[in-house]
Amino acid sequence: MAAIGAAGIAVGAGAAWTASTNDQDETVASIGSDELETIIAAAEILFPSEVEAIGSFVEQYLDAVVAERPEQARGIAAAVDYLEAYSRAWYDTGFTTLEPSTRDDVFVRMDVGSAEPDPSGSDVERVRYYLVNELLFALYSTPTGGALVGIENPQGYPGGLKSYQRGPDR
Repeated sequence: MAAIGAAGIAVGAGAAWTASTNDQDETVASIGSDELETIIAAAEILFPSEVEAIGSFVEQYLDAVVAERPEQARGIAAAVDYLEAYSRAWYDTGFTTLEPSTRDDVFVRMDVGSAEPDPSGSDVERVRYYLVNELLFALYSTPTGGALVGIENPQGYPGGLKSYQRGPDR
């Protein structure tokens, strides 16, 4: 999964997402509460351990996706459905009920790490595109995620002036 994380850094460093003012219930209704739980469970595996409040972060991000990119939200929901079906086929239970190490094994067994992210590709390529890359983009294009990889001020976020006024570290 480290290779996926590195790919997420490259993908997420180039753009920013915009938070929506939609009510949280709209996200749950549009994505579905079971799908939301699966997305959060996936984020718990994909995000570095330093990241806190993963559930609220993912919900806020999905608010923006549902409001601004409904086609992307539908792709995410379909990728989650495949991830759940895959988990049930191999482990006889849903993705969210698995132990974290086993959730990671699902991604490894699925070979998501070497799959090309393709929105119209195979099921695994769509999981990589709509779920894995989308979550990593969400994280690393925010100040919190950017700070984890040394990007103080991702594009689209204010506050850059302060960092340019500091002298170099010596």
